[in-house]
Amino acid sequence: MSHREQADRALARKALRIELRRRRRALSPAERSRAAERVAREIEARFHLHPGQNVALYNPLPGELDVAPLAATARRHGCTLYVPRITHTRHHRMRFVRLEGPLRVNRLGILEPRPVSALAARWLDLVFVPLVGFDARGMRLGMGAGYYDRAFAYLHLRRTWRRPRLIGIAFSVQRVDAIEPAPHDVHLDAIVTEEGVLECRTGY
Repeated sequence: MSHREQADRALARKALRIELRRRRRALSPAERSRAAERVAREIEARFHLHPGQNVALYNPLPGELDVAPLAATARRHGCTLYVPRITHTRHHRMRFVRLEGPLRVNRLGILEPRPVSALAARWLDLVFVPLVGFDARGMRLGMGAGYYDRAFAYLHLRRTWRRPRLIGIAFSVQRVDAIEPAPHDVHLDAIVTEEGVLECRTGY
């Protein structure tokens, strides 16, 4: 791909992010609350949460779907919860740490636990991933920094390692017809919105 084509793709993704974040902001507090509760119920019904399961969530940025109902549901089923913790902003690296104890705000404005009880990404069972946009194939449009793509890059070799399942959670208004993939993109296995569960056709 030429430099011009790469620049055009980056501009198109930037414009799409702006539009999808606008859609997200337009949702009322009541719509957001109902969606968060429905997503938690859909996941409880479809993903067999159970004791001893290592489940990664995220601490949401403004506009992202609230995962508090999902966290409560997962704890009720005995799951151990983890969230991302940024370890290197310049190289866009993160690790997963147990969700326990006091939280602090990092330089990106995200709440994080202290750096204890870390777990390698490959030992997680389910990872619920935030996103800006998605399509039916499992392509995810994130914020653009690539933290999740780097953390799960090994899944491109998933013939030899099949954990975790990556599950996007979002509002239904974030769905688009198609997102053009980049070589480093890691596909999602499923996406859950307030309208139900979408099993992705091209998840690894």
